[in-house]
Amino acid sequence: MSTIGKRIRMERIFNRGTGKTIVVPIDHGTTVGPIDGVIDLKKTIQQVANGGANAIVEHKGLVDDGLRGEGPDIGLIIHLSASTTLSPFPNAKTLVCSVEEALKLGADAVSIHVNLGDADEKEMLRDFGEVSYQARSWGMPLLAMIYPRGEKISNEYDVEVIKHAARVGCEMGADIVKVSYTGSPESFIKVTEGCSVPVVIAGGDKMDSDRDILEMVKGSIEAGGAGVSIGRNVFQHRDPKNMVKAMAKVINENCSVEEALEILR
Repeated sequence: MSTIGKRIRMERIFNRGTGKTIVVPIDHGTTVGPIDGVIDLKKTIQQVANGGANAIVEHKGLVDDGLRGEGPDIGLIIHLSASTTLSPFPNAKTLVCSVEEALKLGADAVSIHVNLGDADEKEMLRDFGEVSYQARSWGMPLLAMIYPRGEKISNEYDVEVIKHAARVGCEMGADIVKVSYTGSPESFIKVTEGCSVPVVIAGGDKMDSDRDILEMVKGSIEAGGAGVSIGRNVFQHRDPKNMVKAMAKVINENCSVEEALEILR
């Protein structure tokens, strides 16, 4: 197992000074089609890189589309699982790429999506276990996106199911766990305390208020979070570059929401 390889790659997707990260997923096209913000990937990647994002998440087939030839470096996380909203089983994620293939494409990390509580949970957990083994063998950081979604889940933002999801991520061997925010620092600290690897928050659906986004980010950091993995609320923002800058002020400089909002005014 290549521990030095993993440490080197982790440095590419985290801020070395703060140990925090800003990840921008742009893998939405497989799930929902070519929505605004992911049509011109090169433009979007340039905007978020210029804003100071540490990494992007995308599917294997679009790596070439995002090559820029200029601008600041940004880490590449290749997503290994997929489903579409056209499926009768949209929560059932299927492996569509391997760790070895991601390495050949130049990835700094890989990610996998698991929906706990779904009827196909057992298959997704089996795939998670196999990907975790491959990632450890290759020295590849693994980001696990773990959501409580399915027939048994009545409230996917309940702290009890979110902290369970995060714990599953670290116990299965993920190096970073991505979960939904539980709504307050007081509740989210129960998630970070129960997970021994860095926890980042998802952005969820597109939000109308910059303040709401930044207050969510601030609350997660106050509760011990390691940063964000936010897609639509960045790449569909009127100013993706400055939204990333505003998040970075909160995450890496411990600035107030008011100070961060000044960047967007």
